[in-house]
Amino acid sequence: MVEWTDDERSLIQQVFDIIDYNEIGPKALCRCLIVYPWTQRYFGGFGNLYNAEAIMANPMVGAHGITVLHGLDRALKNMDDIKGTYAELSVLHSEKLHVDPDNFRLFSDCLTIVIASKMGKDFTADMQAAWQKFLAVVVSALGRQYH
Repeated sequence: MVEWTDDERSLIQQVFDIIDYNEIGPKALCRCLIVYPWTQRYFGGFGNLYNAEAIMANPMVGAHGITVLHGLDRALKNMDDIKGTYAELSVLHSEKLHVDPDNFRLFSDCLTIVIASKMGKDFTADMQAAWQKFLAVVVSALGRQYH
């Protein structure tokens, strides 16, 4: 079980309070699909993903980015049991979707970059550390079924 300080909980909540899911979610997923093109193989049903422009204009990509951010709400609301909270999603991604678990880390890195670029100097080193700890726990929980 991960131990969270009150300060970490507060900083993570501040990130969620600031971000606009409709902006950040699509940007983060687009970035992931563009920077790491091999991740596109899991989105075959999304249509045209042939170049950066097509990815950024694809409404299904944007919608899924928003869905992923709303999924992070579950972790925020259950910070003391993130592994349990994501048990079903881990099974889904492992056994049905066959997603390479490293893709969760790649997306979390892209999400952090997008948030940092949006927040600028307000994304302090302490906030970044708490945020990345939070995402590392989420990534671990999503990859749990693979181990």
